[in-house]
Amino acid sequence: MSEATTFTDSHAVTVRGENLLLRWGAVTHVGRKREVNQDSVIGEFPLFAVADGMGGYAAGELASGAVVKHLSAFALSESGITHDGIEASLRDAIVELADEDDIDVGTGTTVTGIAFTSTDAEPFWTVFNIGDSRVYVESDGELAQVTTDHSVVQELIAIGAISPDEAENHPQGNVITRAVGFTDDPVPDYLNVPIEKNTRWVICSDGLTKELTDYGILHFLERAPEAIDAANLMVEAAVENGGRDNVTVLVLDVVGEESSEDETD
Repeated sequence: MSEATTFTDSHAVTVRGENLLLRWGAVTHVGRKREVNQDSVIGEFPLFAVADGMGGYAAGELASGAVVKHLSAFALSESGITHDGIEASLRDAIVELADEDDIDVGTGTTVTGIAFTSTDAEPFWTVFNIGDSRVYVESDGELAQVTTDHSVVQELIAIGAISPDEAENHPQGNVITRAVGFTDDPVPDYLNVPIEKNTRWVICSDGLTKELTDYGILHFLERAPEAIDAANLMVEAAVENGGRDNVTVLVLDVVGEESSEDETD
């Protein structure tokens, strides 16, 4: 697939005394309509996230890149995942942006992801979100959206003003109500989720969900046993369906370590 950037990796963890393997793959594509890819993605254990920038020609790219840069440094610091650490990383990104020339007050980025969070008890996933990029989880053939969009359309759905079907082509579909930027303190919504074997996580920018329904996402997850292949299939489909925006997808699988050994054999 042309104009796409990909990466894949894995990491072994122990949860409730069981050895598990995290395997992930990510794909980002500029799409058909944009000249610059303003999406950024991080897959550095223990943190996995997608950021979708907004602003002028290069401003959005700088914003999402700064967020991913500081989250990556935090993930590699071995200081442990905390809400304070995530929020400090986002504030550091804003400080970096403030030092850039030609960056206006409207520059910002979404950010959403999951982080493997160790505790004195059992580890869990910390899901975090600002904006309208999304986190999904698939288990036993069922797909669930874990995050809630911070968008005008989502607020209209919540009050019953429009239906989810009407939201698909709503004229304010691109208007978000929260972002990592200069106007608000970047405090995400958080959710703690148990780490379960045989689950698949999807972290994506809205360039995917503009072009694929939840049913479509589940369809491609079921077609591809490998995380990177599933991510590739979804991005290819989104681009073929119109590619109106940049498209970024990270798929992360939680499997038993024996699954990987069996496949290798």
